[in-house]
Amino acid sequence: MDYMARALVDIDRMPRGGPNASCVDRLLETDRLEYLDRDDVDEKTKRSVIRALEWTGEAFGNTEKFARIALDEVAEVPDPKILELGAGHGGLSRKLLDWHPTAELTVTDVEPVSVKAIAAGDLGEHPRATVREIDATAIDAPDGSFDLAVFVLSFHHLPPSLAARVLAEGTRVATKLLIIDLPRPPSPLHIVRLATMLPFAPWIPFVHDGVISSLRTYSPSALRALADHASADIELRGGLISPQIAVVRRRQSR
Repeated sequence: MDYMARALVDIDRMPRGGPNASCVDRLLETDRLEYLDRDDVDEKTKRSVIRALEWTGEAFGNTEKFARIALDEVAEVPDPKILELGAGHGGLSRKLLDWHPTAELTVTDVEPVSVKAIAAGDLGEHPRATVREIDATAIDAPDGSFDLAVFVLSFHHLPPSLAARVLAEGTRVATKLLIIDLPRPPSPLHIVRLATMLPFAPWIPFVHDGVISSLRTYSPSALRALADHASADIELRGGLISPQIAVVRRRQSR
């Protein structure tokens, strides 16, 4: 038990830029929470952020891009069972159901309000969709229940020990865990990105959360350290200025 306690403390001390992050990169992170993660923020503000995420996903083609990435991971599975964690507005699950005629989706979020909103819409009545409230760090499902678990634009919300737990849980219940998140660029580019956003952050909730997301996102080296902590194998793609993609599998005993 002492070893486990030390491991959790050590991983939580890891900078978002990874174990060997530079001094500047270590400064470009924060413990502040996004509006979406705070209990003292009214639901109207939170829903405005979720609506903005849904709009940008459609307007800039990210929802379609992420759906293609997810479907590529189950291309050889005839009737894939897919779990979406942190679904938010449910747009990705909706696209997956539209594009794959036999896929079964379990659409989940940890926030009861989001789950209620998803269930009240078309996904709540879809014959191949199940809407549930699920915590990605403690997934209420048997081992191997899904062919793919998907966690999109939400991984950065979690501190390192909980992020590692998502990797362990996601690869327990699914053959593969697909994580798509914001990239953590090199410090000079990161500073430029933040400088373009900060003037608008006090006035626009979506931009406020975007600044914090940028400061909390994990680098490739940090993702590798988290996967190692979770006894998982990880394959990384993208990054720099494009979304960072991680495909995670449970590490096989040797």
